[in-house]
Amino acid sequence: MARDNLFELLLLGLVALLVVGPERLPKLAYTAGKWLGKGRSMINSVKLEIDKEIKAEEVKQILEEQRKKLNPLEEVIEETTSVARDLGSETAGALNSARQAADDPSGAAAPASSEKHHDKPE
Repeated sequence: MARDNLFELLLLGLVALLVVGPERLPKLAYTAGKWLGKGRSMINSVKLEIDKEIKAEEVKQILEEQRKKLNPLEEVIEETTSVARDLGSETAGALNSARQAADDPSGAAAPASSEKHHDKPE
């Protein structure tokens, strides 16, 4: 295989020598090397960009998996927050009722509180 590549390279050099001539062959070789270097540089740049995109896609997939795992936790947090708000509003309502009963000079709230004490077993 290496022999075939070497033979092809020698044949290409001989054809270039015959077509271009010995005076312009060094300049042609220099220009060809320059273009090959630019081509390799461009190929390497594209490879790096592709690798970055692949890594970015992998990160996106991992992030999506983590979001799917967090979704049930968010639902639990929302339920807990809702229950806490309900308890807070009930407590605030009971506190307001107690304040109004304490501020009420007629004593209408006193029998209601005494009824609650009678319901409890001793």
